Amino acid sequence: MSNKKIWLSSFHLAGNEQKYVQEALDSNRIASEGDNLDGFEQDLESYLSNDFSVGALSSGTAALHLGLILLGVQAGDEVLCQSMTFVASANPILYLKATPVFIDSESETWNLCPIALEEAILDRMAKGQKPKAIIAVHLFGVPYKIDEIRTIANKYEIPILEDAAEALGSSYKGQKCGAFGDIAVLSFNGNKIITTSGGGAIITKTKTLRDKAMFLATQSRDDAPHYQHSEIGFNYRMNNVVAGIGRAQMEVLEDRIVARRNVHDFYVELFKNIEGVSVFTTKNEDSFSNYWLTTLIIDPVLTNGIDREKLRLAFEAENIESRPLWKPMHLQPIFGNCPYYGNKVAETLFEKGLCLPSGSNLEYDDKERIKNLIFRLFLKNE
Repeated sequence: MSNKKIWLSSFHLAGNEQKYVQEALDSNRIASEGDNLDGFEQDLESYLSNDFSVGALSSGTAALHLGLILLGVQAGDEVLCQSMTFVASANPILYLKATPVFIDSESETWNLCPIALEEAILDRMAKGQKPKAIIAVHLFGVPYKIDEIRTIANKYEIPILEDAAEALGSSYKGQKCGAFGDIAVLSFNGNKIITTSGGGAIITKTKTLRDKAMFLATQSRDDAPHYQHSEIGFNYRMNNVVAGIGRAQMEVLEDRIVARRNVHDFYVELFKNIEGVSVFTTKNEDSFSNYWLTTLIIDPVLTNGIDREKLRLAFEAENIESRPLWKPMHLQPIFGNCPYYGNKVAETLFEKGLCLPSGSNLEYDDKERIKNLIFRLFLKNE
């Protein structure tokens, strides 16, 4: 059997990328304007129901940075942030010389815990520092507790920056993720459900706010015949070439969602009779997950000593990529002095959880290799 690399989440071409890229080259529009850029943004707006304005950027991190600026975050402010997430959710807080206040997960969605969130808000306010924003993440494509988090945010009048970087195609009560924050962001990194090779987008409720984001993203050039700048700006705009890749990818988004969910179903079936292994599945009938990554939890007490790391190393030995869940931000050295609220849900998930190969281009032979490895590992341990 082949020993080719099975990636965690590999780039999956749609087929029409070259056509759109060639159009950009033929028209000599390869910078940060052009038909591909306009078309990609319009495709995203249509997908979100045309109630929002979208600006395409160089990365999801850039979108988070601009989102915090639009929400008024400044040096010395505090921003509440989900602890179990990729570091890009939290780094832009530091860019602005603000302080992250990390919040534990809850066990149903693995996302922002409403109880710990409200506890943090009350305690920070009691200390004289009302948080300026809440960063809520749809971890691995599973929607966070949207109604509960929105109720708390409204109660204390704190805006939500919705990190939907992993959740394009996921939805809650029929509404696409990316539509629930005061501002939201997407990512099109090479490992995401669709990609522009690298890129992101900011989603706003008004064109005025979107235009402000694009002004900041293009070095904040004032309306003058010469180059004049009254605000600090950034070089964050997506270019017309990679936007062409995004246009082609949008054509197959629904197919990619189906494929990722089929991979999730494969793992549910594979592990259903293996005691001590639980494939993470959303239990809320209002939530629809793209299952960007399929993940599991292992209890070594019930698996005769097989833990997260033994399974990861077994995959690695067979040239199959897997990865522990995100290490919580409050455990990261760079954030060691930041406040944290909650218990040990995120820590426990990190200790016991593993991300499985979940690409939409996972082939039959790939699944057979994975299946054979799992049977060998767990059956010999019985």
